[in-house]
Amino acid sequence: MVKRFVWGIVGLVLAALAVIAIAAVRFDIPKDDLIAKYAQPPSQFIELPDGADAHVRVQGNEAGPVLVLLHGSNASLQTWEPWAAQLGDSYRIVTMDLPGHGLTGAVPGDDYSRKAMADFVDEVMVALGFDRFAIGGNSMGGGVAAQYAVDHPNKVTALILVDSAGIPRQHSEDEKAPLAFELASSSIGRVIMRWVTPRALIEEGVKSVFADPSKVTPEMVDRYYDLTLYDGNRRATALRFAAFKPDDDSLAVRLPDIEVPVLVMWGAQDHLIPVSVAGEFKKCIPQAKIVTYPDAGHVPMEEVPAESAADVRGFLSFALGGASGPATAPALPDAP
Repeated sequence: MVKRFVWGIVGLVLAALAVIAIAAVRFDIPKDDLIAKYAQPPSQFIELPDGADAHVRVQGNEAGPVLVLLHGSNASLQTWEPWAAQLGDSYRIVTMDLPGHGLTGAVPGDDYSRKAMADFVDEVMVALGFDRFAIGGNSMGGGVAAQYAVDHPNKVTALILVDSAGIPRQHSEDEKAPLAFELASSSIGRVIMRWVTPRALIEEGVKSVFADPSKVTPEMVDRYYDLTLYDGNRRATALRFAAFKPDDDSLAVRLPDIEVPVLVMWGAQDHLIPVSVAGEFKKCIPQAKIVTYPDAGHVPMEEVPAESAADVRGFLSFALGGASGPATAPALPDAP
């Protein structure tokens, strides 16, 4: 009788755990569902030679200089909409979801390295018919933009790095990566996150990159969450983090080859990639100008869009020889 009672309790506990596990599991969301929700005009899809289906937006002044903007890790092209609104009067703004992100999703070959992403950008720009442009990126996208600049120097007119990756470094005590990034950096965490991805985890990650978390809206969290669950993106994220090498200096050693004007922008309250890294970029690229934002974190293009876009406008006017915007260069310091 006692043994039967004990086994009954064990059975109930196992059943409860099974129910909890099933409730926590989140399956990938079908592509068509999220395309209908997030691919509003001017979104378009471009089929690339390798079969990838790139989600791209081209907007702004059709006669203006072209500015390509690349989002960060686990973000999407929507992160640049504030700049597109601010700069679209003068510039042709091109944004895209990088491989393993947004509505582009997983790509054939499953290569999510910085070099592969730069090649992806080139294929998109060739398909669009643009052969000369300024390029910028935030975080992971900044590293991809810099990679593109060293791989395709004849196509790049100027480079903008926003709280950018690309410089190997030792992590300091004041750095605080989102829990989702911490989990994705471990093999066990990647297995769990492949199927168990609570909305609260995504919300914590988004809020952690803002200096003022109150600027994060429920709609923004919903978008990040939905696109994280987009068919194939979690698997792509796991592959990308598994292949990441924090001591990889293959890009950093080539940064001195960059000869175009460079603007390095940083949120002073960035706890993911500290503002001191801006100075490291300056050491590698002597002509770089640095501007910092005291009230911004890791994504100043979203947190202080008007101020940061104004600095971009001034910089590009100088870098492109007065092609548009103010006639003089912005007064930017050389170091944070």
